[in-house]
Amino acid sequence: MSEYHPFHILLPPQRMALRRFAIKLTGNEHRAEDLVQETFLKAWANREKFTLGTELRGWLFTILRNTFYSDLRKHKREVEDADGKHAALLFDEATQEYAIELNEVIAAIAILPEIHRQPLVMVGMQGFSQLEAAAACGCALGTIKSRVSRARARLNDTFGHENDLTRQDIAHPVGDMRTSIGARVSEMT
Repeated sequence: MSEYHPFHILLPPQRMALRRFAIKLTGNEHRAEDLVQETFLKAWANREKFTLGTELRGWLFTILRNTFYSDLRKHKREVEDADGKHAALLFDEATQEYAIELNEVIAAIAILPEIHRQPLVMVGMQGFSQLEAAAACGCALGTIKSRVSRARARLNDTFGHENDLTRQDIAHPVGDMRTSIGARVSEMT
């Protein structure tokens, strides 16, 4: 047992009065008993702050009342969710996998030869038509089609896809990240 303190003698007689007050506040005997216990714990933890010779009962009642109102405010903000419906509404899909996949796509595009990467980025990410890309690269339309096709085939091989990717798959490999990918790939060129 800890050192002797006057509270060893002064607290026990206050129990019944505190319990009656707690029952009036809570309307529940079990909750009232818990509230009295919390009051005694808080009083004991702060026993140095109490000045002997002052009104102990008033001090204890104040602790009990404040504890009750603090708990009441805290419980008001809590939502009962026994079946987990509210928690399910707060669920957000993890995005780490998408970021990793995006980085893998960018890395795969970065290792493509420049002759294939440039047309792929222009057509697949920057939204150029194949005709516009051909004009920008200074080559024929058929050449751009061939280079984009080869670049897509290499990406398919890199990621182990059996079917060819469509233009939309390349343009939006991870959601609507066209601008972000284009900017990052442009930095590499």
